[in-house]
Order: sequence, then structure tokens, then C-alpha cells
Amino acid sequence: TVGLGNIAGVAIAISIGGPGATFWMICAGFLGMTSKFVECSLAQMYRVRRPDGRMMGGPMVYLSEGLKDVSSSLAGPGKVLAYFFAILCIGGSLAGGNAFQVNQSMGLMTKQFDFLTGNEWAYGLLMTVLVGIVIIGGIKRIAATAEKVVPLMCGIYVAACIFILVKMAGEIPGAFGTIFSGAFTPAAGFGGLVGVLVQGFKRAAFSNEAGTGSAAIAHSAAKTDYPIREGAVAMLGPFIDTVIICTMTALVIVITGAYDAQGGTDAAMQGAIATKEGAVLTSLAMGGVIPWFPKLLALAVFFFAYSTIISWSYYGERCWVWMFGDASSLAYKILFLVFVFLGSVVSAVNVLEFGDLMILGMALPNILGVVLLTGKVRVKLDEYWKSYEAGEFKTYD
Repeated sequence: TVGLGNIAGVAIAISIGGPGATFWMICAGFLGMTSKFVECSLAQMYRVRRPDGRMMGGPMVYLSEGLKDVSSSLAGPGKVLAYFFAILCIGGSLAGGNAFQVNQSMGLMTKQFDFLTGNEWAYGLLMTVLVGIVIIGGIKRIAATAEKVVPLMCGIYVAACIFILVKMAGEIPGAFGTIFSGAFTPAAGFGGLVGVLVQGFKRAAFSNEAGTGSAAIAHSAAKTDYPIREGAVAMLGPFIDTVIICTMTALVIVITGAYDAQGGTDAAMQGAIATKEGAVLTSLAMGGVIPWFPKLLALAVFFFAYSTIISWSYYGERCWVWMFGDASSLAYKILFLVFVFLGSVVSAVNVLEFGDLMILGMALPNILGVVLLTGKVRVKLDEYWKSYEAGEFKTYD
């Protein structure tokens, strides 16, 4: 879950909506804990094993099968919602979970490593080859790659944020004051309160995926005997990702003043804001306190982008296979790799807007289905909690 949304997405939200967007990101994180619990529990409850032995689960399954359980009259609408979600998820996997990741990471890499300037296509080709090697291997290879790379990069990034916040601890109360005041009294010209709220929720959804249903596809493949347990594990994602790490990024950006295009920031920061290169803006903010860190951050962003791309390839592939059958998997993977390369030659603004459209669009059928299926999860939760209180689960010393 931790990735470019925490680095680039936060910077974009604050540069567009002001520091107040951070407050709404935090609110969205807490709300996201609830939605992610329900959708990931449902993903486990309604998952099925495909003929090829792989698990299939997520909104496309619990919308088509779960709503049919609620009422026979919902079988048709459930199927329509499931296809609607699958189409949008494929679009989201090609844009927000793929091209956007390449685009944002490339923007930062070219700023730190001069030899890439003018050779952006080479970066796209390199990423295409590296992603192709992994996604042909399937979910186990994806998990093995991500679990080694992401924790290390996340640890480095969080350590740098903590260092900056400790060094500038005296300015943290003022930063929180700016965030809270901006959340309710935003500056004129940024669309008012609604504009700030929307930016916060958009970037939070992009970061932790709660409500969009994409993460439920991955959680459906987890090995567990109780769906509620997987839902509880999934709840941690939005809290750690959005409430903690995104807030740390936001504080760094606010304290350093990097978000304020009109407030005397340098030309590089103004350029990053204008072109919506959020990763570059965060790097400039952190580099002002730790001069050597931007190069290390660029490498971290590269690995964040890489792990996110291979994860989203799984989301999109499961939706594609659900619609077109297991034999069509290779066709999707080839299309996905084409978009990896395209991410290096398309503008950041276009990729961001198309990615937002697809990923936020996924939330429409998913949230509707989650609300209608909440009662099913409530029954499972009550059963699980009774067994827990009765001491029926195996314990380990």
C-alpha cells in the first residue's frame, strides 16, 4: 500500500488544495479503515478457485455473487456493477497503477541523474523489461519481489521524515495550525471548502485504495481460515499509509513551505507544482533539510513505483481474466507492458487525470455493493467475535 501516493500524491494534494487537504486525507484514512475491512472480508467470503488453481476474488466477484445472495432481484444489477468495476479497474491498472508510477518516478530520476534527461524512453524501456520479467511469473513472484523491496525503502523514507520533523520540531505546532485552518477556511481561488475536501479524499483514495476495491483483489488471495481476520489485517493499511505516513509527508511539505507556489519558493518548486510532479516537489522539500537525500529518495521512488506497478498488474489481470477467461491473461500482460513504456512519454497531467478518473470511478460500483452487503459481513463478524470470546480459536505460545 505504501508507495508513490505517500510521496507524490500528498504533494499534489497540498499544492492544489493547500495544507488543509491534509486534514481531509486523515479523515479519509479513518473512514477508509471501515470500508477496507468490509470489502476485504467480502473478498475472502466470496472468492473462488479458478480452473488454473489460482484464487479469484474482489469486487467483480462479490458484486456478481454477493448481491445475488442478498436478493434474487439484485442478480442482474450485481452483474452489471461487476463488469463496470472490472472495466474501470483495468483502466486504473493501466493508468494510475502503471503509467502514473513510471511518469512520477521518471520525473524524479531525471532531476537527480542527468544522463536520463532526453533519454526518458530508455527509462521507460528499462522499467518495461523489469516489470515484464516479474508479471509473467504470477502472484508468488510479485509478492516475493515486493516484500523484499518495499519494507526497506519505506523504512528509509520514514526515517528521513522523522529526522526532518525532529530537527524542525518547533515548527510542527504551527504546521498543524496551518493544516486545520486551511481545512475549514481555505484561501479564495482554490474552490473553497469542497475543493480542499475533494483533493484530500482523492489523494487518500489513490494512496490507500480504500473504497476503490482494488486491494480486495489482493486480499482475496491470502491464506486464512476466517474472512474477518483478513478484513482486520486490511484495516491497518489506511491507518499506517494515510494517517501516519501521509501526515508525515504533509508536515515536511508544510514546514518547508514547498507547497506555496506564490510564497517565495524557488523556480524548481514552482515548476514541479505547475506540472504536478509531486515526487519532485517532495524531494525538493526534503533536500532543503537533508541535501544528500534526494538521490536516495529517487532510488526509493523507483522501487516504490516498481512494486506498485507489479501489484496493479495483478489487480488488472484478475479483472481481465474474470471477463475474458484464463487463456486471455497473456494479452492483458502485453497491453500492460505497453502502458509501462507509454508512462515515460506521456505528460504527468494527462496521466494523473486519467488515472484519477479510472480509480475513483471504481469506487462507485464498489461502495454501492459494499453498502448493500454490509449485513453479510456483520453476520460473519458476530459469529467470529462469539467464537473469539468463547476461546475457541487456537492460541500459540
